[in-house]
Amino acid sequence: MSTHEVTNQVPAPTAREAAADPALFEALHRERAGWAEAEVRELGLRAWDEPAQEWGRLANEHEPILRSHDRTGHRIDEVEFHPAWHELMTVAIEHGLHASPWREDRVGTHVARAAKLYAWGQVEAGHMCPLSMTYASVPVLRVEPELAERYEPLLAARTYDFGLREPTGKRGLLAGMSMTEKQGGSDVRTNTTLAAPTADGSYRLTGHKWFTSAPMSDLFLTLARTPGGLSCFLVPRVLPDGTRNTFRLMRLKDKLGNRSNASAEIEYEGAYARLVGAEGEGVRTIVTMVNATRLDCVIGAAVGMRVGAVRAAHHAAHRWAFGAALIHQPLMRNVLADLVIESEAATTVAMRLAGAADRALRGDPAEAAFRRIAVAVSKYWVCKRGPMHAAEALECLGGNGYVEESGLPRLYREAPLVSVWEGSGNVAALDALRAMAREPACVDAYFAEVDAVAGADRRLDAAAAALRKELADPSEAEFRARRIVESMAVLLQGALLVRYASPAADAFCATRLAREGGHAFGTLPVGTDTAPLLARVPGA
Repeated sequence: MSTHEVTNQVPAPTAREAAADPALFEALHRERAGWAEAEVRELGLRAWDEPAQEWGRLANEHEPILRSHDRTGHRIDEVEFHPAWHELMTVAIEHGLHASPWREDRVGTHVARAAKLYAWGQVEAGHMCPLSMTYASVPVLRVEPELAERYEPLLAARTYDFGLREPTGKRGLLAGMSMTEKQGGSDVRTNTTLAAPTADGSYRLTGHKWFTSAPMSDLFLTLARTPGGLSCFLVPRVLPDGTRNTFRLMRLKDKLGNRSNASAEIEYEGAYARLVGAEGEGVRTIVTMVNATRLDCVIGAAVGMRVGAVRAAHHAAHRWAFGAALIHQPLMRNVLADLVIESEAATTVAMRLAGAADRALRGDPAEAAFRRIAVAVSKYWVCKRGPMHAAEALECLGGNGYVEESGLPRLYREAPLVSVWEGSGNVAALDALRAMAREPACVDAYFAEVDAVAGADRRLDAAAAALRKELADPSEAEFRARRIVESMAVLLQGALLVRYASPAADAFCATRLAREGGHAFGTLPVGTDTAPLLARVPGA
């Protein structure tokens, strides 16, 4: 036998196999957006097809480059991207993964957008950032009807028009967010950027922002301090007369993951800005954007888990060891089934949250209350589970998973981002406590969702009773915040899986609620039927 004969290596998963996602399509129909199924399937197929997978690889291997000055020494503050980035963005914008749902008066349009983001996001995570921020910017701009009238149609347009030009002269716009500063991080109330009012009603901003993602966007929502207090502003990159705003890119961040997407440290040097909302109401105004992007964090975590489960199961189906395919070996089936359970739970709750958002935006107060607490607890827990899931999926490939060509190292590096972005674990947990204290209706809405399956599973009932007891005890609530919020998130996932008769429901309740499993993935109890779980991923 030739030493160069290649055997027992795993082919890439086919697009048709990888894009078949029962949990996603079942949820799409439940949440009244079944009309979008064909487009969601198309995006899933494209995401796993070879050209798009190559775009994802190239966009991450050829990272953005800062061009602060042109060849003659003039300041330009531009970021240069590999063509693969633009290919990814073009497909995403053409399919309305950004702000287009805000202009479509149809039931389920925000659910359809979430499903498309989930399907297409499996090709590459970095370019989801500007899509998410653009989506979340629209409800903030609607606080100022004049600004919304000017910019919303272009933010929602399905044309990707890259380059710094006067916004109203472009065919489509992207929006970003710039809040955190060196001395405060998540504590935005300590921001020191100053906003000076001018005679024409605009403001001039001076300050340093520590972290601004997608700096080549056209518009930015930012926070700055006015005589009336911390306020929200809209900052364009290019001014109405066509000149560049004094929005200086100081450097691009050298990040763990999300490397295809530029993230910059910026400086405002008397930058032109328009006030959004009243002076002193900046946090209240911009929190609308934060809540929308937190939903996308949950979706992003679910995307990563789905990719990890698919790649792990596909590898196990094609790789032989010790005389049999890995997929047929009991311990590997335990691990893979557990990964599928976590993925299914994440997808199910993400789509339920998208449905709540859609109904809340159409005026349903009960869904608005449920959305308020459910997004907070799910943002905390689902995003926390992502890195653990990615690590286990990587390990299923052994040494092959540790090699860049497998795609798993990129998935692993990306996984912590959504837990950090828009409020890290402590911020999300404390926000959930704050919501329950200030808006008691959201607690009622949460338990209404859980109680919809009361009596269906003894483990759910026991967990719900324990949670009620936990919430009734006000002592040291902040110290216990993570435990409280974790319990709420896991109980909600279990209730949804039972309610929708997911194949993952029984094993989820046994291991995550009744604690019949261990701490690591792959510790499902003896007797767990892995066959229906592994049927949810290709090749198994």
